[in-house]
Amino acid sequence: MTKKQKIIVGLSGGVDSSVAALLLLEQQYQVEALFMKNWEEDDTAEYCSAAEDLADAEAVARQLSIPLHTSNFSSEYWDNVFQYFLKEYQAGRTPNPDVLCNREIKFKAFLNHALDLGADGIATGHYASTLVKEDGIYMCRAKDENKDQTYFLYMLGQPQLEHSQFPLGHLIKSEVRQLAEEAGFPNHRKKDSTGICFIGERKFRDFLSQYLPTNPGQMMTPEGETVGEHQGLMYYTLGQRKGLGIGGRSDADAEPWFVVEKDIINNILIVAQGHSHPLLLKQKLIASQLHWVSGKAPQAPLACQARIRHRQPLQMCEIEQIGNDHCRVVFEEKQRAVAPGQSIVFYFDEVCLGGGVIDRAF
Repeated sequence: MTKKQKIIVGLSGGVDSSVAALLLLEQQYQVEALFMKNWEEDDTAEYCSAAEDLADAEAVARQLSIPLHTSNFSSEYWDNVFQYFLKEYQAGRTPNPDVLCNREIKFKAFLNHALDLGADGIATGHYASTLVKEDGIYMCRAKDENKDQTYFLYMLGQPQLEHSQFPLGHLIKSEVRQLAEEAGFPNHRKKDSTGICFIGERKFRDFLSQYLPTNPGQMMTPEGETVGEHQGLMYYTLGQRKGLGIGGRSDADAEPWFVVEKDIINNILIVAQGHSHPLLLKQKLIASQLHWVSGKAPQAPLACQARIRHRQPLQMCEIEQIGNDHCRVVFEEKQRAVAPGQSIVFYFDEVCLGGGVIDRAF
């Protein structure tokens, strides 16, 4: 995109998107902002920060003298993100709604709305960067490795990247906060949002029970000994330690207990002691729902790096096979707690190649 173009920034009320807008103004773009509401909730609820976030976005927009639009994408979020989220949890998997939110809301519903408003493109406060070459637009990791968000952006493709900017890709978080403070933004010390946006500060189990019926069952060791009762497989993820309620058994040693497997058919949660129990360590996986940023699958076998969760250090692996909508991956070192439903995202040096959703590990 050339300068002087109209860019609409997704202004969330947080420090990152605020600085993104500031940087684009300094680069002489014609900047406007849009605040998205993606979840229909009582804004007065103690766990909901929507009203506070909107107030912060309005304050920053006033300070920068840029127009602020508002839009409600909650119906799109419900249909295209939340329903999938519920379906995956009901199947005993661990979905990642942030990945779908980026594809369906921020870089689809928001992008289309911005283009309808006459914008040439959009910008967000994500920590990522792009590189334009003759053969397409590459999505690259951010300078701040601890904040890099390409893991959540791997479902973007060429049409989205052509109309998107990531102004924070060359900055580390401390520099972003410093710029916000120097600009006098009231949110320069605002805490980063964590967790799933529509759950907020409330307990995950309490939230999920509003939408899915509980289905208690046995909690057993790999040897078949019953050690307790679980409240529903959907409430647990592989590698989980907290919330099992079986610590301090008189007939077991002091090592903590972890979820190591889920027996979906028989509704059994399998737990064992030890952070690195053999059942938690897997070397290979199958992933489906593949998406490649370039629009074209690479040739297999391919030696590259991957991560199976946000902020995990990149792991050496080989994509052994790539089919129409699945791939088989083998890691150089065994990986702990490979959770079906989560994403595996592939990298070649700084470039994010794409990824898929983990189906099973072995």
